[in-house]
Amino acid sequence: MANLGFVGLGVMGGRMAQRLLDAGHSVTGYNRTKSKAQSLIDSGMNWADSPRAAAEASEITFSMVTNTEALEAVARGRDGVIAGLGAGKIYIDMSTVSPAASRALASEVKAKGAAMLDAPVSGSVATLEEGKLSIMVGGEREVVERARPILQAIGPKVTHVGPNGLAVSMKIATNLSLAVQMLAFSEGVLLAEKSGIARETAVEVLLNSVIASPMVKYRGPFVLKQPDEAWFDVNMMQKDLLLALELGRQKDVPLPTTAVTNEMLTTARAMGLAKKDFAALFDALAEMAGIKK
Repeated sequence: MANLGFVGLGVMGGRMAQRLLDAGHSVTGYNRTKSKAQSLIDSGMNWADSPRAAAEASEITFSMVTNTEALEAVARGRDGVIAGLGAGKIYIDMSTVSPAASRALASEVKAKGAAMLDAPVSGSVATLEEGKLSIMVGGEREVVERARPILQAIGPKVTHVGPNGLAVSMKIATNLSLAVQMLAFSEGVLLAEKSGIARETAVEVLLNSVIASPMVKYRGPFVLKQPDEAWFDVNMMQKDLLLALELGRQKDVPLPTTAVTNEMLTTARAMGLAKKDFAALFDALAEMAGIKK
Protein backbone atom coordinates (compact mmCIF):
# COMPACT_ATOMS: atom_id res chain seq x y z
CA MET A 1 0.00 0.00 0.00
CA ALA A 2 1.27 3.46 -0.91
CA ASN A 3 0.89 7.05 0.24
CA LEU A 4 -0.70 8.79 -2.73
CA GLY A 5 -1.68 12.33 -3.57
CA PHE A 6 -4.52 13.36 -5.87
CA VAL A 7 -5.07 16.87 -7.23
CA GLY A 8 -8.31 17.57 -9.09
CA LEU A 9 -11.29 15.69 -7.68
CA GLY A 10 -13.94 16.32 -10.31
CA VAL A 11 -16.22 13.86 -12.10
CA MET A 12 -13.40 11.51 -13.13
CA GLY A 13 -10.66 12.48 -10.67
CA GLY A 14 -12.90 12.00 -7.66
CA ARG A 15 -13.92 8.55 -8.77
CA MET A 16 -10.28 7.61 -9.44
CA ALA A 17 -9.32 8.74 -5.94
CA GLN A 18 -12.15 6.64 -4.54
CA ARG A 19 -10.85 3.55 -6.35
CA LEU A 20 -7.41 4.15 -4.85
CA LEU A 21 -8.98 4.42 -1.39
CA ASP A 22 -11.00 1.25 -2.02
CA ALA A 23 -7.76 -0.54 -2.96
CA GLY A 24 -6.39 0.28 0.50
CA HIS A 25 -4.02 3.11 -0.37
CA SER A 26 -3.66 6.22 1.75
CA VAL A 27 -4.78 9.21 -0.34
CA THR A 28 -4.15 12.89 0.37
CA GLY A 29 -6.29 15.01 -1.91
CA TYR A 30 -6.68 18.60 -3.02
CA ASN A 31 -9.45 20.25 -5.01
CA ARG A 32 -10.04 23.92 -5.71
CA THR A 33 -13.50 23.58 -4.15
CA LYS A 34 -13.19 21.56 -0.94
CA SER A 35 -16.93 20.87 -0.65
CA LYS A 36 -16.80 18.78 -3.82
CA ALA A 37 -14.32 16.45 -2.08
CA GLN A 38 -16.38 15.99 1.08
CA SER A 39 -17.59 12.50 0.20
CA LEU A 40 -13.98 11.40 -0.30
CA ILE A 41 -12.97 12.94 3.04
CA ASP A 42 -15.85 11.02 4.61
CA SER A 43 -14.44 7.87 2.97
CA GLY A 44 -11.05 8.37 4.63
CA MET A 45 -9.17 10.67 2.28
CA ASN A 46 -6.78 13.12 3.93
CA TRP A 47 -7.23 16.76 2.94
CA ALA A 48 -4.36 18.93 1.67
CA ASP A 49 -4.58 22.72 1.61
CA SER A 50 -2.58 22.96 -1.64
CA PRO A 51 -1.25 20.79 -4.49
CA ARG A 52 2.20 21.18 -2.93
CA ALA A 53 0.98 19.77 0.39
CA ALA A 54 -0.56 16.77 -1.40
CA ALA A 55 2.75 16.07 -3.15
CA GLU A 56 4.82 16.54 0.00
CA ALA A 57 2.73 13.88 1.78
CA SER A 58 2.93 11.36 -1.05
CA GLU A 59 5.22 8.95 -2.87
CA ILE A 60 3.16 9.26 -6.04
CA THR A 61 0.98 12.27 -6.83
CA PHE A 62 -1.76 12.27 -9.45
CA SER A 63 -3.47 15.19 -11.13
CA MET A 64 -6.63 15.23 -13.23
CA VAL A 65 -7.66 18.71 -14.39
CA THR A 66 -9.60 20.28 -17.23
CA ASN A 67 -6.98 21.70 -19.59
CA THR A 68 -3.38 22.82 -20.13
CA GLU A 69 -3.86 26.09 -18.26
CA ALA A 70 -5.35 24.32 -15.24
CA LEU A 71 -2.50 21.80 -15.24
CA GLU A 72 0.14 24.51 -15.24
CA ALA A 73 -1.73 26.29 -12.43
CA VAL A 74 -1.68 23.25 -10.13
CA ALA A 75 1.80 22.06 -11.14
CA ARG A 76 3.86 25.25 -11.04
CA GLY A 77 4.39 27.99 -8.49
CA ARG A 78 5.15 28.09 -4.79
CA ASP A 79 2.10 25.97 -3.90
CA GLY A 80 2.19 23.70 -6.96
CA VAL A 81 2.78 19.96 -7.20
CA ILE A 82 6.35 20.36 -8.49
CA ALA A 83 7.32 22.37 -5.39
CA GLY A 84 6.31 19.41 -3.25
CA LEU A 85 8.32 16.81 -5.17
CA GLY A 86 11.70 15.38 -4.21
CA ALA A 87 14.15 12.67 -5.21
CA GLY A 88 12.49 9.37 -6.03
CA LYS A 89 8.93 10.69 -6.14
CA ILE A 90 6.62 10.25 -9.13
CA TYR A 91 4.15 12.74 -10.56
CA ILE A 92 1.43 11.27 -12.80
CA ASP A 93 -0.78 13.65 -14.76
CA MET A 94 -3.92 12.06 -16.18
CA SER A 95 -5.30 15.19 -17.90
CA THR A 96 -5.73 15.66 -21.64
CA VAL A 97 -3.44 18.59 -22.42
CA SER A 98 -0.91 19.89 -24.92
CA PRO A 99 1.84 17.29 -25.46
CA ALA A 100 4.46 20.07 -25.59
CA ALA A 101 3.27 21.47 -22.25
CA SER A 102 3.34 18.00 -20.70
CA ARG A 103 6.93 17.44 -21.87
CA ALA A 104 7.97 20.83 -20.49
CA LEU A 105 6.58 19.95 -17.07
CA ALA A 106 8.34 16.57 -17.20
CA SER A 107 11.65 18.38 -17.63
CA GLU A 108 10.94 20.55 -14.59
CA VAL A 109 10.00 17.48 -12.55
CA LYS A 110 13.23 15.72 -13.58
CA ALA A 111 15.24 18.73 -12.38
CA LYS A 112 13.76 18.11 -8.92
CA GLY A 113 15.08 14.53 -8.94
CA ALA A 114 11.58 13.13 -9.45
CA ALA A 115 9.93 11.56 -12.51
CA MET A 116 6.76 12.42 -14.40
CA LEU A 117 4.38 10.27 -16.40
CA ASP A 118 1.54 11.44 -18.63
CA ALA A 119 -1.23 8.88 -18.18
CA PRO A 120 -4.55 9.88 -19.73
CA VAL A 121 -7.36 7.37 -19.81
CA SER A 122 -9.74 5.95 -22.38
CA GLY A 123 -13.23 5.43 -21.06
CA SER A 124 -16.08 7.14 -19.28
CA VAL A 125 -17.60 7.37 -15.83
CA ALA A 126 -19.34 4.05 -16.52
CA THR A 127 -16.12 2.38 -17.68
CA LEU A 128 -14.28 3.65 -14.60
CA GLU A 129 -16.95 2.49 -12.18
CA GLU A 130 -17.01 -0.94 -13.85
CA GLY A 131 -13.23 -1.24 -13.43
CA LYS A 132 -12.64 -1.39 -17.19
CA LEU A 133 -10.74 1.84 -17.77
CA SER A 134 -7.76 1.75 -20.16
CA ILE A 135 -4.70 3.86 -19.33
CA MET A 136 -1.99 4.93 -21.79
CA VAL A 137 1.30 6.06 -20.29
CA GLY A 138 4.20 8.19 -21.51
CA GLY A 139 7.55 8.32 -19.72
CA GLU A 140 10.55 6.19 -18.82
CA ARG A 141 9.77 2.47 -18.82
CA GLU A 142 11.32 1.88 -15.38
CA VAL A 143 9.09 4.57 -13.86
CA VAL A 144 6.04 3.13 -15.62
CA GLU A 145 6.73 -0.29 -14.12
CA ARG A 146 7.10 1.20 -10.64
CA ALA A 147 3.75 2.92 -11.01
CA ARG A 148 1.93 0.11 -12.82
CA PRO A 149 0.43 -1.61 -9.73
CA ILE A 150 -1.00 1.71 -8.54
CA LEU A 151 -2.36 2.59 -11.97
CA GLN A 152 -4.03 -0.81 -12.20
CA ALA A 153 -6.13 0.07 -9.18
CA ILE A 154 -7.70 2.73 -11.40
CA GLY A 155 -7.91 0.70 -14.61
CA PRO A 156 -6.70 -2.82 -15.48
CA LYS A 157 -5.21 -2.07 -18.91
CA VAL A 158 -2.01 -0.03 -18.69
CA THR A 159 -0.06 0.47 -21.94
CA HIS A 160 3.32 2.18 -22.17
CA VAL A 161 3.28 4.07 -25.49
CA GLY A 162 6.70 5.75 -25.34
CA PRO A 163 8.48 8.81 -23.91
CA ASN A 164 6.86 11.75 -22.13
CA GLY A 165 4.11 13.44 -24.11
CA LEU A 166 3.25 10.51 -26.35
CA ALA A 167 0.45 9.21 -24.14
CA VAL A 168 -1.23 12.60 -24.35
CA SER A 169 -0.79 12.51 -28.14
CA MET A 170 -2.38 9.05 -28.18
CA LYS A 171 -5.29 10.29 -26.04
CA ILE A 172 -5.92 13.18 -28.42
CA ALA A 173 -5.89 10.75 -31.35
CA THR A 174 -8.41 8.59 -29.48
CA ASN A 175 -10.77 11.30 -28.32
CA LEU A 176 -11.35 12.89 -31.70
CA SER A 177 -13.14 9.68 -32.70
CA LEU A 178 -15.55 9.92 -29.76
CA ALA A 179 -17.07 13.17 -30.98
CA VAL A 180 -17.01 12.12 -34.64
CA GLN A 181 -18.81 8.87 -33.78
CA MET A 182 -21.39 10.74 -31.70
CA LEU A 183 -22.15 13.08 -34.59
CA ALA A 184 -22.49 10.19 -37.04
CA PHE A 185 -24.75 8.32 -34.62
CA SER A 186 -26.91 11.44 -34.25
CA GLU A 187 -27.21 11.75 -38.02
CA GLY A 188 -28.43 8.16 -38.24
CA VAL A 189 -31.00 8.58 -35.48
CA LEU A 190 -32.38 11.79 -37.00
CA LEU A 191 -32.54 10.38 -40.51
CA ALA A 192 -34.51 7.39 -39.20
CA GLU A 193 -36.77 9.64 -37.12
CA LYS A 194 -37.63 11.96 -39.99
CA SER A 195 -38.39 8.89 -42.09
CA GLY A 196 -41.13 7.97 -39.58
CA ILE A 197 -39.30 5.64 -37.17
CA ALA A 198 -39.68 6.34 -33.44
CA ARG A 199 -36.51 7.76 -31.92
CA GLU A 200 -36.44 5.08 -29.23
CA THR A 201 -36.70 2.36 -31.88
CA ALA A 202 -33.93 3.88 -33.98
CA VAL A 203 -31.65 4.06 -30.94
CA GLU A 204 -32.41 0.44 -30.02
CA VAL A 205 -31.64 -0.79 -33.54
CA LEU A 206 -28.41 1.18 -33.84
CA LEU A 207 -27.19 0.09 -30.39
CA ASN A 208 -27.56 -3.52 -31.52
CA SER A 209 -26.00 -3.03 -34.94
CA VAL A 210 -22.47 -3.25 -36.33
CA ILE A 211 -21.87 0.47 -35.66
CA ALA A 212 -22.30 0.10 -31.89
CA SER A 213 -18.82 0.79 -30.53
CA PRO A 214 -18.41 0.75 -26.73
CA MET A 215 -18.72 4.54 -26.71
CA VAL A 216 -21.91 4.49 -28.77
CA LYS A 217 -23.39 1.84 -26.48
CA TYR A 218 -22.96 3.87 -23.31
CA ARG A 219 -23.50 7.37 -24.74
CA GLY A 220 -26.08 6.64 -27.47
CA PRO A 221 -28.97 6.51 -24.96
CA PHE A 222 -28.17 10.14 -24.04
CA VAL A 223 -30.02 11.26 -27.18
CA LEU A 224 -33.15 10.10 -25.35
CA LYS A 225 -32.23 11.54 -21.94
CA GLN A 226 -29.13 13.46 -20.93
CA PRO A 227 -27.48 12.44 -17.62
CA ASP A 228 -28.11 14.67 -14.62
CA GLU A 229 -24.38 15.40 -14.50
CA ALA A 230 -22.42 15.63 -17.75
CA TRP A 231 -19.85 12.86 -18.04
CA PHE A 232 -17.80 14.97 -20.48
CA ASP A 233 -19.31 18.26 -21.49
CA VAL A 234 -19.30 20.12 -24.80
CA ASN A 235 -16.59 22.54 -23.67
CA MET A 236 -14.27 19.72 -22.63
CA MET A 237 -14.78 17.80 -25.85
CA GLN A 238 -14.16 20.88 -27.96
CA LYS A 239 -10.94 21.47 -26.03
CA ASP A 240 -9.80 18.00 -27.09
CA LEU A 241 -10.78 18.52 -30.72
CA LEU A 242 -8.88 21.80 -30.83
CA LEU A 243 -5.82 19.97 -29.47
CA ALA A 244 -6.30 17.38 -32.22
CA LEU A 245 -6.59 20.02 -34.94
CA GLU A 246 -3.47 21.77 -33.64
CA LEU A 247 -1.54 18.49 -33.60
CA GLY A 248 -2.84 17.66 -37.08
CA ARG A 249 -1.46 20.93 -38.43
CA GLN A 250 1.88 20.29 -36.74
CA LYS A 251 2.14 16.76 -38.16
CA ASP A 252 0.57 17.47 -41.58
CA VAL A 253 -2.33 15.10 -40.96
CA PRO A 254 -5.65 16.28 -42.45
CA LEU A 255 -8.55 15.81 -40.03
CA PRO A 256 -11.69 16.62 -42.06
CA THR A 257 -14.29 14.85 -39.91
CA THR A 258 -12.73 16.34 -36.78
CA ALA A 259 -13.00 19.82 -38.27
CA VAL A 260 -16.69 19.39 -39.14
CA THR A 261 -17.48 17.95 -35.71
CA ASN A 262 -15.66 20.83 -34.05
CA GLU A 263 -17.97 23.26 -35.88
CA MET A 264 -20.98 21.33 -34.60
CA LEU A 265 -19.64 21.64 -31.06
CA THR A 266 -19.45 25.40 -31.63
CA THR A 267 -23.09 25.24 -32.76
CA ALA A 268 -24.02 23.40 -29.55
CA ARG A 269 -22.26 26.05 -27.48
CA ALA A 270 -24.09 28.81 -29.35
CA MET A 271 -27.36 27.07 -28.46
CA GLY A 272 -26.52 27.19 -24.75
CA LEU A 273 -25.47 23.55 -24.46
CA ALA A 274 -21.84 24.08 -23.39
CA LYS A 275 -22.26 22.38 -20.00
CA LYS A 276 -24.29 19.45 -21.32
CA ASP A 277 -22.65 16.13 -22.10
CA PHE A 278 -21.20 16.26 -25.61
CA ALA A 279 -24.02 13.95 -26.69
CA ALA A 280 -25.71 17.35 -27.05
CA LEU A 281 -24.34 17.19 -30.59
CA PHE A 282 -27.63 15.41 -31.23
CA ASP A 283 -29.67 18.35 -29.88
CA ALA A 284 -27.79 20.82 -32.06
CA LEU A 285 -28.26 18.69 -35.18
CA ALA A 286 -31.91 18.00 -34.33
CA GLU A 287 -32.68 21.70 -34.11
CA MET A 288 -30.99 22.28 -37.47
CA ALA A 289 -33.19 19.49 -38.83
CA GLY A 290 -36.33 21.12 -37.42
CA ILE A 291 -36.85 18.50 -34.71
CA LYS A 292 -37.29 19.30 -31.03
CA LYS A 293 -35.92 16.78 -28.52
